[in-house]
Amino acid sequence: MFSFLKKWVQFSTPAILLLTGCNNNSSVNEKSKTDTMNTTVIEKEAALTKTIRGSAGIIYVEDGGEGGVPVVFIHSFGGDTRHWVNQLSHLRTNRRAIAMDIRGHGRSTAPADNDYSVESIANDIAAVVDSLKITRFVLVGHSMGGSSVIAYAAKYPERVAGMMLTVTPGKTPPEQSSAIVASLKSEKYDTVMADYMNKLLANAQPETDRMEREGMNKLSKKTNISIIKSTFSYDPLPALEKYKGPVMIISGTDEDPANSLHKAFPNIGYRTIAGTSHWMQLDKPVEFNKLLDDFLNTIKE
Repeated sequence: MFSFLKKWVQFSTPAILLLTGCNNNSSVNEKSKTDTMNTTVIEKEAALTKTIRGSAGIIYVEDGGEGGVPVVFIHSFGGDTRHWVNQLSHLRTNRRAIAMDIRGHGRSTAPADNDYSVESIANDIAAVVDSLKITRFVLVGHSMGGSSVIAYAAKYPERVAGMMLTVTPGKTPPEQSSAIVASLKSEKYDTVMADYMNKLLANAQPETDRMEREGMNKLSKKTNISIIKSTFSYDPLPALEKYKGPVMIISGTDEDPANSLHKAFPNIGYRTIAGTSHWMQLDKPVEFNKLLDDFLNTIKE
């Protein structure tokens, strides 16, 4: 992915970071119970859905299943809990599995200050697991969601039983990120975004393609640029170095740029899935779930 971005920058048609996903909706029903805690479950909407109070407002959560070490899924830029529907149903036959909409996505509240920093999303993860009283769990993050997973694990390593990082970006060189952000602030924004999505959705299943284009069409230019700048500014390498628990890195065979995490950490387990778009968990759920099971089998109960 980043090799593609580098070429685009060189030819003055920069694209953006591999952060994308699906649906966004900043309008949420925030009717809550009286509560003095900022990280408390405030409304139960259905058997598997909850809303939790985070620093930016409501965080929408899907929680179900029981048994084993729980698994918490964090989606990518523009996404929502539907990114993990195949994994949630797969695991919930014998394990608790949780997914959340990150701030400003799906049914979660958009931050009033437009703060989409990796660290703030990591704090939202903390709000969710604290409210659900989960003391030890596995984190699975996709793309930008993987960056937030790394940030959380570095801050609370004793609570993270393991991390599975899916096409999660490494540190982007400043000269590359500044050129990309400049292109997004220019009149080329629409062209850059369209070309970028076409590249990421190569090999996508029809439903994946539909979901992603629908979701990205709901994101504003202002929000996109804020998210992209925030993610570019985050360097995951020191945080990943700090975490000493089990880690698996997964990417597509066509997404292996020079700054890939697995190249910076060759001792971390690395697996690939061929013939998918950026959203491999949607395109090839059986293969993805097999890798997920293999990783979870290495986690001590």
